[in-house]
Amino acid sequence: NVEQAWDSTKGDGMTVAVIDTGITKVPDLKATKFVEGYDFVNDRIDAADDVGHGTHVAGTIAQSTNNGYGVAGIAYEARLMPIKVLSASGGGTIADIAEGIRFAADRGADVINMSLGGGGDSKMMKEAIDYAYNKGVVVVAAAGNSSQNASAYPARYPHVISVAATDSAGFKAPYSNFGAGVDISAPGGSENGKILQNTIDPSTGESAFLEYQGTSMAAPHVAGVAALIKASGITQPDQIRKVLQQSARIVKEDPLNHFGAGHLDAGAA
Repeated sequence: NVEQAWDSTKGDGMTVAVIDTGITKVPDLKATKFVEGYDFVNDRIDAADDVGHGTHVAGTIAQSTNNGYGVAGIAYEARLMPIKVLSASGGGTIADIAEGIRFAADRGADVINMSLGGGGDSKMMKEAIDYAYNKGVVVVAAAGNSSQNASAYPARYPHVISVAATDSAGFKAPYSNFGAGVDISAPGGSENGKILQNTIDPSTGESAFLEYQGTSMAAPHVAGVAALIKASGITQPDQIRKVLQQSARIVKEDPLNHFGAGHLDAGAA
């Protein structure tokens, strides 16, 4: 129901930080607004993507829309802040991620998306998330892809909105974590139908339309809608979480908490 949401706002004035592998300005991000980010892996301002993961995630949030090319982004008038904390191999340090969170919070991010997980509970990470939360930043993260009965960290922290993944039919995606800590679900795709975005082909570095699946793909749907809600005047992270959860389409039979509050619904939010 994102078209319904666009009748109210397209996210103008919001900044969404994508803490990931970086973002490359592929053709379908050409008309999207960017603010300066940072590459914590190589210690430089240019946070270009060398894998494609971060660009794919960024596309879901704010890909250029109604541009006669490619696909659509959810909050496509919002600004993207690229923060690279994951290397070409997909790995990163807790220290870099925590620093990335603080960087985003200090530079005016309204929403932070973290399509990453692992490393367990960390005081450093929790403190960085609390820091962002206390500055009014909505923090969204992927619940994890181990099909485990508990959300992974950092999604599991209290001040993070943890997103589980649904397949194209709205069922739990086979890989998605569920249970404790999951707040809401959103499209992550599965073998029956994945999430298509314009990103880079890691083998060539060239622009390509690639289909990915994962809770990594689900989280940015929620981050995009969070930006739309914030652009509508709801400012506190807890209130935004409440709006997301109260507007979600309830799944009646959900004894194992596959879906948290239910399926993300942008229009209702």
